Amino acid sequence: MAESDLDIEINVESKQISTNGLSPLDSSAPLKRPLPGKTLDGHHPQSEILPGDSATTQAEKLERHGPPDDVQDNGEFPESSAKRVKTGHELSSATGDPNVQDRRKGVAPVKPEFLLHNNLSQSNFDDDAAESSTNRAATNGERSAQGKRQKAKGQNTGRKFGSSRDALPLCSSRKQRNEFSPEQCARGEHCKFIHDLRKYLKEEVAVDGGRTELVLLGDNPVATDSSQTGVLDEGIGVVNIVSAERKTELRKRKFQTPKADAFNDWLNKRNNPSDQRSSKEDRKEGAVDADANKEDVDMEREDNRALYTEPPFRASEKRKLYYGPETPMLAPLTTQGNLPFRRLCVELGAQATWSEMAMGLPLIQGERSEWALLKAHESETKPPQVSSTVPIVEGYDNSKDLKFGAQIAGNKPWLALKATEVITSLCSHLRAVDLNCGCPIDLVYRQGAGSALLDAPAKLEKILRGMNAVSGEVPITVKIRMGTKDNKPTAYNLVERLVLGGKEATDSGDGPSGVAAVTLHGRSRQQRYTRLADWNYISECAALVNRLNDKQDNLADTTAEPDARDLPASNNGKTYFVGNGDCYSHVDYYDHIQQGKVDTVMLARGALIKPWLFEEISAQQYLDKSATERLAYIEKFAKYGLQAWGSDEIGVGNTRRFLLEWLNFTHRYVPEGLLEVLPPKINERPPAYKGRNELETLLASENYKDWIKISEMFLGPAHKDFQFEPKHKSNSFEIEAEG
Repeated sequence: MAESDLDIEINVESKQISTNGLSPLDSSAPLKRPLPGKTLDGHHPQSEILPGDSATTQAEKLERHGPPDDVQDNGEFPESSAKRVKTGHELSSATGDPNVQDRRKGVAPVKPEFLLHNNLSQSNFDDDAAESSTNRAATNGERSAQGKRQKAKGQNTGRKFGSSRDALPLCSSRKQRNEFSPEQCARGEHCKFIHDLRKYLKEEVAVDGGRTELVLLGDNPVATDSSQTGVLDEGIGVVNIVSAERKTELRKRKFQTPKADAFNDWLNKRNNPSDQRSSKEDRKEGAVDADANKEDVDMEREDNRALYTEPPFRASEKRKLYYGPETPMLAPLTTQGNLPFRRLCVELGAQATWSEMAMGLPLIQGERSEWALLKAHESETKPPQVSSTVPIVEGYDNSKDLKFGAQIAGNKPWLALKATEVITSLCSHLRAVDLNCGCPIDLVYRQGAGSALLDAPAKLEKILRGMNAVSGEVPITVKIRMGTKDNKPTAYNLVERLVLGGKEATDSGDGPSGVAAVTLHGRSRQQRYTRLADWNYISECAALVNRLNDKQDNLADTTAEPDARDLPASNNGKTYFVGNGDCYSHVDYYDHIQQGKVDTVMLARGALIKPWLFEEISAQQYLDKSATERLAYIEKFAKYGLQAWGSDEIGVGNTRRFLLEWLNFTHRYVPEGLLEVLPPKINERPPAYKGRNELETLLASENYKDWIKISEMFLGPAHKDFQFEPKHKSNSFEIEAEG
């Protein structure tokens, strides 16, 4: 370092300036500190840091003018009234080195040279605590301070996104046809949409420098086929598209579900003993006259055998699955687990994906919004990559396997069975159907679905057995939590029931439920997302599954051996076990597989924060992505969103909204190059810091206005009526990430 560089040293924390006792402006004059509130002549006044400033603006003001004036006597900044993260530097208890920052609980160990020593905390709001908030549920139906009963609100009704619609929406009958040979509008004069193409092109398209949202080339040959009508509206390369005619049949209850109806009838007969004769009573009656007439007794026994009825369908020959260390999977994520994000994760190495949770009743009622959740991109229909060095399940055909599976929720056997039969009949690209038994949302829980099924193990077993019976070749899996209450886990006993079958099923000869895989999220329903996932408990359950699988192989009594037709066909009659919770690096991933003994790990919020986590797992090393690379992923999401939802005003608005929802997670990422200690932890929030360049600082901003600016880089200016409110600012909030 040059001698001139040593003359002036600035300590930002203590605001001490060392210039060898001389003024940098006049070497003959001694250096004097100005009085409080005074500035030297010819100097620019302090630039105030405002709460609305973006992260980049804050960093620039600090670098140019130093920290603000409200510094305490000890050189520290005052604590805000809200909960905030401590950012002071102290001696490390391990090394005693003042340049090494202590790794405090919940605080990311950012290197000192990147910290911003201001009084504005980067993470004042605890997002995880917000995700476990029960304020909305607690006020549903209760009286307010004024004595008025508050109206119960649904999921996220307090959040408003404004409108992105055209001022003059074009009728769908005009979208795919030439203006000189238009399709007859079914609504006729009562249609509220515009039919004049010239007027639409003039008012809605030729704006903002000639932006073209609609290009008129002539008749669309696809649209002339009634069976393909509306296919282009579903996006490019999209599969599992259900026609409007099928949805209409569902809505009018004309779509037949013979398998579900037969199994439900069988269940009703089993649950009503008055409809069947008691074989025990028959045996007693036959024993009385056994000595008198042996032939009559034999006839009675034959009649008793005839009274026994098997289930109409059994879970036997299913498509075989493979879960292993090289198949990390993306969890089903409400809102964020949309098609563009899943497509991006598959491109980055995800080997299995799940749809957002779809509710069973809207599915069988033909709700368009619910069926949209089951659409997948063609990249999700390709088989997962499997290492040849790992022993593969006998009979597993990788070429017939695919990545995408559907997750549903239902509170009653008949509902779950009908939904399963409907989606397996209408969606040809499904790897498996998963039953959600972990959703903690109050609205779902109070209906008896989601995590409420954890407290009804017998009903859950019936549902899974029935789903296996009606799903054809599609395997059935289940996702659960540790339990519904804190410190009272029930998953251990439930897992045993799911693998071997409950006592009722064993006594009646029904056997196990036949689930191909069980996924356990290491938190309770009451815990939501507070505190870390309990991987010790997940390991105990994984060890139990391994013992139960071995127990089936070692059964010497063949009468006690379960029927092979009831065992999952995916793993030689054995059940896969998947762990879920707080996996944020390749170190976490392989530690869970090696120490936790799970078959694979499901990634949720870790993939939302850094979707290249799948790349890290494949490469088995940290990947310090640059800000430019991260911005390229955002650009891809915008591109995939426009392809999925359209490039008109509504499609752009939907893409922008879901992009902002994703940026609500990505800003939490702290580049590995800025951390003092690895591996990073998902529950750690960084103090206010600046990136290695302005773009990296911008991507770290938790100001949602900065997120909107990022979206405008690729989607143009937001619609004049577009609004966005971050989840933690909404009045009613429920959990979005099911991981």
